Amino acid sequence: MTDIPLITSIAPLAASSDLWFVDIWGVIHNGVRPFASSVAACEAFRKKGGTALLVTNSPRPHESVMRQLDGIGVARSAYDGIVSSGDVSRSLIEAWAGRAILHIGPSRDLPIFAGLTAKPGATVDDAEVAVCTGLYDDETETPANYSALLEKLKARGVPMICANPDLKVERGGRIVYCAGAIAAAYAALGGDVSYAGKPHHPIYELALRTGSELRGAPVSKDRVLAIGDGVATDIAGAVKFGIRSVFIASGVYVRSGESLTAAAGRLFPSDKPQPVAVMKSFDW
Repeated sequence: MTDIPLITSIAPLAASSDLWFVDIWGVIHNGVRPFASSVAACEAFRKKGGTALLVTNSPRPHESVMRQLDGIGVARSAYDGIVSSGDVSRSLIEAWAGRAILHIGPSRDLPIFAGLTAKPGATVDDAEVAVCTGLYDDETETPANYSALLEKLKARGVPMICANPDLKVERGGRIVYCAGAIAAAYAALGGDVSYAGKPHHPIYELALRTGSELRGAPVSKDRVLAIGDGVATDIAGAVKFGIRSVFIASGVYVRSGESLTAAAGRLFPSDKPQPVAVMKSFDW
């Protein structure tokens, strides 16, 4: 059992919010199509005078994320702006300008390097730093496929920048691994990993600044609500940053056939970061 309320409408919480930090993958879309109720909820909040900022652990800069959302069919009327892990990771990457950089991830993530002096091109044998944005092929690979590569990097003492702390996401009903899973495996070997995305402070600080700029005035943390499906990222990060959060159930954390009450009790014990409410789906 859990004392966390299970709600069916976000509207009551919207009344006490000026700014939403809305996760994208698992909340706005499933990697293939938008969730109509989520888009409608954000549109309703904006019509009430709220600001909906999409805050994502995508390793791509926000401009690239917007183009991806356009391609999936997410209406721009659902949000005011985007802040990505790619945005905040770029400063970590640029600190390695002129050094040998190994990119671990698919070519679609290369926009993270756009406009930077720091460029990838190194191999595992000569890299001075590794930038992990994901798996080379997340449709077929798992972190186990990277064991040899990570062991070589660790033997050479190469630090890693993880541009997407997410471990897994749900894509069209399938669970696929993200950069965070590779980084976790590297950290387990004793490798040095740096993060900037959720649940770490830099992305929340940028999001709060961006949201305040969009509203034309500073927004206090008690008027911010984070909405996400990531227990260790969206919920834990919000709690650490001092803002409220709502958990949206997804196949990443909620087991097939498991009741939402049981899932909430399992995922959010009293000694762990907790959301202020739990929802089966993101509805107005």
